[in-house]
Amino acid sequence: MSGKFFGTDGVRGQANTYPMTAEIALRLGAAVGRYFRRDVQEHRVVIGKDTRLSGYMLENALTAGFTSTGMNVFLLGPVPTPAIGYLTRSMRADVGVMISASHNPATDNGIKFFGPDGFKLSDDAQDEIEQMLHDGVDPAQPQNIGRAKRIDDAGGRYVEYAKTTFPKHLRLDGLKVVIDCANGAAHRVAPAVLWELGAEVIKIGTDPNGFNINEGCGSTQPQVAAARVVAEGADIGICLDGDADRVILVDEKGQVIDGDQIMAVIATRWARVGRLAHNTLVATVMSNLGLERHLAAQGVQLLRTGVGDRYVVEQMRHGQFNLGGEQSGHMVMTDYGTTGDGLIAGLQVLAALVEEGVPASTLLAQYTPVPQKLVNIRYAAGAAPLDAPAVQRAISHAETVLQNNGRLLVRKSGTEPLIRLMAEAEDLSLLDQVLADLQQAIEGAA
Repeated sequence: MSGKFFGTDGVRGQANTYPMTAEIALRLGAAVGRYFRRDVQEHRVVIGKDTRLSGYMLENALTAGFTSTGMNVFLLGPVPTPAIGYLTRSMRADVGVMISASHNPATDNGIKFFGPDGFKLSDDAQDEIEQMLHDGVDPAQPQNIGRAKRIDDAGGRYVEYAKTTFPKHLRLDGLKVVIDCANGAAHRVAPAVLWELGAEVIKIGTDPNGFNINEGCGSTQPQVAAARVVAEGADIGICLDGDADRVILVDEKGQVIDGDQIMAVIATRWARVGRLAHNTLVATVMSNLGLERHLAAQGVQLLRTGVGDRYVVEQMRHGQFNLGGEQSGHMVMTDYGTTGDGLIAGLQVLAALVEEGVPASTLLAQYTPVPQKLVNIRYAAGAAPLDAPAVQRAISHAETVLQNNGRLLVRKSGTEPLIRLMAEAEDLSLLDQVLADLQQAIEGAA
């Protein structure tokens, strides 16, 4: 076996196609099980999944791998990714696993690993596991093979925990909330939390069939929720992705609100009451320049990382910051969890809505964004368009043009064969021209 398995967020690919096969999942389970086995009597792993059909195959294969190295497996069924971070710690497991391809279509799947502290694995840990995959893993002796057990109340445990993050003196009585669960992992827990806190709940994307996760719904396609908010006269819409680790909101007018505005709401409130650690928000290079200016005016620092919630979390842990996230909707609040949590972030915004007594359109317009445009360019397998001299020259020219007028970001996707372009500028014609020239250069080399 050769090649690299781990990307920016675990292992991901098309289901039943290398590397997302039952064989590789079994070997991964064995390698991770061997890596995390400690010198104690019992070794535990919790495994959750979203609603993809291929989750059954990968769950069984991982279970075989883990038990072959002496790990006892606790199968949680469909639960959000943040529930895995929480339950890994609360159930005193050595490792947690989430089977999900997040916002990708149902034909894809992925495997994310969490350490005993509930945080995703570091690059160093993943590199060691990769090496074990290549070298092979010694199985446990027959008398030491692990057992597997299904935990029926995993979702309920997370529901109760999520409710504890909402201020005890507040209720959602009188609020009408549209919740879009993307036919994914939160299809039961998210509506339950909102209803139990008092909201009138209108559900979308809560009928998974194994094939419809993220299909025409969820955080990547919030238009259906937006239309429903307007039609129902709802106060707000909450759109989760397939594994519920990210959230996009919709105000009462049907306007879609991205993660930058959500971070602005939470950071502003936390800073005002002295709760924002080191008066700093951690976000990625994708976050809007308008957010940075808004926070700076309040004396709050915006610390940027590379793209990926894992890198946000790493920076948060390094600097002991308690709030971070991504424009795409990952919201990480280490006071509450170890990874992005779309539902708990939504609860923070709902608390603000109740306390401030203003419409969502007012609350969620914290700043005026600098015009920002994104372009994705697909390239052929094996190609390296960013290495082409013509592309390098085009990037250098674009950076010079935007130097005093905006920002430019050019990067490869960590999960797909795409070059992602992002540019910001107050001058829309300049913005369009820069992106058009770069796109032409990259497509010529792709």
